[in-house]
Amino acid sequence: MQQVVNFSGLNPFGLESIQQPHANPGAYIVAQAKAGDHVKVHYTGRLQDGTIFDSSRDREPLEFTLGDGEVIPGFEQAVMGMEPGETKTVTISAEEAYGPRRDDLLIEVGRDQVAPGLELAVGQQLQLRLQDGRIIPVTVAALSEETVTIDANHPLAGEDLTFEIELVAID
Repeated sequence: MQQVVNFSGLNPFGLESIQQPHANPGAYIVAQAKAGDHVKVHYTGRLQDGTIFDSSRDREPLEFTLGDGEVIPGFEQAVMGMEPGETKTVTISAEEAYGPRRDDLLIEVGRDQVAPGLELAVGQQLQLRLQDGRIIPVTVAALSEETVTIDANHPLAGEDLTFEIELVAID
């Protein structure tokens, strides 16, 4: 948009108007976050009932590279196009967050497969060592005399999540 100055008859040069060649001379272009950028963000994550499940506000900003899959897809997409200093609130569907809850990730094991002497309680966090050596976090879902049911779903699986995101910097 060009800026036009009208002189309303007080024009000693006989000009109708003077126009600036650029809409905002002296302005600079602000970078927008794009794939491949290393970014720093502060965030607060809330469940649908408003409960805060995580926040970076009391620690260093979260750092990641856009497009590298280091964060959940919906969060990464929300940061794309943001400018440093910009804050926005987005709701991310379960599918774009930690996915739906999967019944096949509820696993029943015999108590004899649990480390001896380990006191278990429903809701307790454990680590499960897979045959290939990987370790995954699990939660005790149910207990009986003979078995332990563990849940390998992410604790936020099946949840729509709301994030307030502030883009702190693009490096």
